[in-house]
Amino acid sequence: MEIRNRSAYHDYFIEDKYDAGIVLAGTEVKSLREGRASFNDAYCFFHKGELWVKSLHITQYSHGTSNNHDPVQERKLLLNKKELRKLEAKTREKGYAIIPLRIFFNEKGLAKMEIGLGKGKKLYDKRETIKQRDTERELKRYTK
Repeated sequence: MEIRNRSAYHDYFIEDKYDAGIVLAGTEVKSLREGRASFNDAYCFFHKGELWVKSLHITQYSHGTSNNHDPVQERKLLLNKKELRKLEAKTREKGYAIIPLRIFFNEKGLAKMEIGLGKGKKLYDKRETIKQRDTERELKRYTK
């Protein structure tokens, strides 16, 4: 099961990608396995040297009891100290942000989040990306 952030590549130039672990409750993992998450306005930020993801909506588990989780709580991301320092230094530069790209389960069955270091696109950059995508689509259509 994989959940993608479709708007991330439309709104940002992604320069680096990292796989980070996520601290989750049991009902959150079950909801993710069902594919019930939304990246609307989700972003990552640093607090006291730790990386957190905010506004990631994981729907409450349908068979959960009173122990169900809060759908939009902040969740901690787990990375190496070296990677954290590198990301924190880059985000201090103007225009850079850390964007959640996708949530997936690795071969061990652990939930992971792929995050990207991105620089925001301007409106004309977004138009250029759309034009490139359209021309590639046209070329594929003619080469078949």
